[in-house]
Amino acid sequence: MAENEWLSKDFYKVLGVSKDASDADITKAYRKLARKYHPDLNKTKEAEEKFKDISEAYDVLNNKETRQKYDAIRQFGMGGARFAGGSGNGGFDASGFSDVFGSMFGNGNGGNIRFSTNGGGPTNLNDIFSMFGGAAGAGAGRGYAQGNPYADYQAAPEPENGEDRTSKIRLTFRQAVKGATVSLSVDGKKFKTHVPAGVKDGQKIRLAGKGKPGRNGGKPGDLYLHVNVAEDPKFTMSGHDLIVDLPVTVGEAVAGAKVEMKDIDGEPVTFKVPAGSSSGTEVHVAGKGVKNGNAFGDLIGRVQIHVPAKPGLGLKHAAKEFDKASGDFAAELAEQR
Repeated sequence: MAENEWLSKDFYKVLGVSKDASDADITKAYRKLARKYHPDLNKTKEAEEKFKDISEAYDVLNNKETRQKYDAIRQFGMGGARFAGGSGNGGFDASGFSDVFGSMFGNGNGGNIRFSTNGGGPTNLNDIFSMFGGAAGAGAGRGYAQGNPYADYQAAPEPENGEDRTSKIRLTFRQAVKGATVSLSVDGKKFKTHVPAGVKDGQKIRLAGKGKPGRNGGKPGDLYLHVNVAEDPKFTMSGHDLIVDLPVTVGEAVAGAKVEMKDIDGEPVTFKVPAGSSSGTEVHVAGKGVKNGNAFGDLIGRVQIHVPAKPGLGLKHAAKEFDKASGDFAAELAEQR
């Protein structure tokens, strides 16, 4: 933009800053507007024109020398200097204008400025601008002087989210059933997290925001815990149910019985084995399984009929008599085999 057009432009208003704004405030305002209206980010014609305006304003106000020129010229144009027509010689009183420029270049220099209409001094704005060392019509903006309205713009770096991390954690079977609070360390910083009840071997747990930090305001990554659950010699999980083998005698299986054993906490629990149970029959105890919200799964006992490893003659004879008393049961079973 030519300097003789500065009178018609309020660069402070274009950037949305006050006339006493600091250099940092001006730069901050420019960057904010540039991100909003840059043609690479905003494809509208209005945005392109707006971007040119804010670039012009920034080119002038970001440079101390051109900002002083601009402020002085604006003050002159808005009545800061007083011009009065002379009588008979066509001259005028430029004392007010001298004060403006004297404040910039020293009272001695400012006081020596003379204005007239008969060739004795500068008679138009172009001559006034030349006092600053700038030719009339010269481009004030660095980018525009070079024919490139985007010369000074540097696009703000895009936010980058942080990378995810992975880690391993080993739990006892009981911790997996009950849930557990575990201590972890990331980049030397320790923190605690809760592992929910019912977690399975091989499962991944996502801890949001515990990965590597983001850049340029991006979000941090996540931490994924790979869970390894130790086996238990007695219990297994199926969904939210706990399963355990329930050993019973032949008599308990045939006649039915209340069979007591210990749960995962070591507390006694009673299974009601129905009469005529075979190995594999499942007997449920409600509410003794894995927590699921406000409810619990079941503890399931799978009947396993056991017999003595070394039965005596009397027991063998009783077993044969039992088969005879079972009627066709033994024959039917033989057919299934």
